Amino acid sequence: MRWRAAIAFVGIAGVCGLLGVIGISYLADTTAGERNLVAPEPSPALIARGEYLARLGDCAACHSVPGKPPFTGGLRMAIPIGAIYTTNITPDPVHGIGRFSLADFDRALRFGVADGHSLYPAMPFPSYANTKPEDAAALYAYFKYGVAPAATPNVANDVVFPLSMRWPLTFWRLLFAPKPTPFEAQAESDPIIARGAYFVEGLGHCGECHTPRNLVLQVKAQAPSQGSAFLSGTVIQNYFAPSLRNGGPDTLGGWSENDIVDFLTTGANPHGIVFGSMTDVVVHSTQYMSREDAVATARYLKTLNEPEGQPARSFAYDETEHQALKRGDASKTGALLYLDNCAACHRPDGRGYDRVFPGLAGNPVVAAPNPVSLISIMLAGSQTPRTARTPAQFAMPAFAWRLSDQDVADLVNFIRSSWGNSASVASAGDVASVRKSVARSAER
Repeated sequence: MRWRAAIAFVGIAGVCGLLGVIGISYLADTTAGERNLVAPEPSPALIARGEYLARLGDCAACHSVPGKPPFTGGLRMAIPIGAIYTTNITPDPVHGIGRFSLADFDRALRFGVADGHSLYPAMPFPSYANTKPEDAAALYAYFKYGVAPAATPNVANDVVFPLSMRWPLTFWRLLFAPKPTPFEAQAESDPIIARGAYFVEGLGHCGECHTPRNLVLQVKAQAPSQGSAFLSGTVIQNYFAPSLRNGGPDTLGGWSENDIVDFLTTGANPHGIVFGSMTDVVVHSTQYMSREDAVATARYLKTLNEPEGQPARSFAYDETEHQALKRGDASKTGALLYLDNCAACHRPDGRGYDRVFPGLAGNPVVAAPNPVSLISIMLAGSQTPRTARTPAQFAMPAFAWRLSDQDVADLVNFIRSSWGNSASVASAGDVASVRKSVARSAER
């Protein structure tokens, strides 16, 4: 009978331990944030400031979906344990945040806690943790008084029990999210660079896509002080979000300050055109940046050099393949495919047409260590963003129906090894894997 008593003891101890852990989670969530925040008078200037900051934070990209009122949520976001849906953040008192005080709003924004439980880190509160109090108040004023309330119910998350329990998120938040601390520039720092740092590391949440994550999905570095992984590039949503550091040809190393400003505000510059989820960022967010904020962002990014001991590499154009094609020599593997499918827009010399069809020679997307972006664009196509400064749109068709996995691999390898480009080789297996992933994304 002793073994039965031992099992009973272990079971009781386990239940008590679980209840204790859940209790700790409850206390940590209900005591998070600051309590005595007083909302300032919602003046037109404050609401306008909040609207601008909401655009910098790209709130619409996740909380607004076609066919529904603005900021009513419903965007499906796939996570390893299922799918979650963004929420209604209009001032509706039932389905939205109409009942939120400034303290409630700040708690969700910077601490990642709302309605008494921790949020999934799909909400980039680890990046928003550096938001200044006056900016949090301006955002609150905008969402409370500048957004029309909409009684649109939230969509229930598609995560099965027990994985749907929220208490583990509390411990993820406590262990891995930075302590919410308002941004403060160093006394000796350049005020323009500090302004850029505040946006990139904070509301801009650039690191959420451009910084690799570890096994528990924590961003490896929230700021340059936490290591060279910050903004070093990573794969996300069938694309490789490139390095934003000031290094070699697969980074912003060859971009000038004005190149970065143009890319943020129009989605294009002489080096390339935006693609993937960054298109939405330009359309919903960065095209609205003031000139001062865009310049500050560019200047800050140009300070992020490669780790010590890794010299910056420059791109040098090579005429060899262009001259071969001019002579009618398409013997290189993938060359004939390029002439048949790509050269009309990107030109035989790989230089493309500025801000319409991007050049491929020296293009950071082409030079990236991972070819997934190039493969995805070939399979799914792409479209330039429509912005205030670039109202015309140009599209690249999808070639998934036309080209085999081997064809795409040959094309990718031709482009990544011509005109001075030098990057790793893609296989037909790599293309097959991306093809499946792109198809799944299209079905959602």
